[in-house]
Amino acid sequence: MNPPDGSQRTCAGFCNDKTMAKTYAQKFYNSKKWTNFRQMYLSEHPYCERCKQAGLIVPAEHVHHIIYITPENISNPYITLNAENVEALCQTCHNREHHGNADLDDELMFDENGNIRKREEGA
Repeated sequence: MNPPDGSQRTCAGFCNDKTMAKTYAQKFYNSKKWTNFRQMYLSEHPYCERCKQAGLIVPAEHVHHIIYITPENISNPYITLNAENVEALCQTCHNREHHGNADLDDELMFDENGNIRKREEGA
């Protein structure tokens, strides 16, 4: 949902939707290098890596930078285009990463360390 003033809401500059990136990141997220890298990464990691650790198969929608992109590091390909600095995430895990309180479906829960786990019966 966008703010009432009609402006675009941001997602800390890390969303796939180019209208969601912070101003300093828009050129990067519109670049052919990022588009190709993102497509390649998702083709090799089609499922959410966090959900997969919990034994769930959920399609990935986002390529998330583990070390967040900032104005200071956006030109550093070891941060922006490094497969060791990204992870494939579903919408729920991406929301939780950036917004802290994404809704989980009935099969999932967060453990005491914030890791996603399958909900056990009765939990």
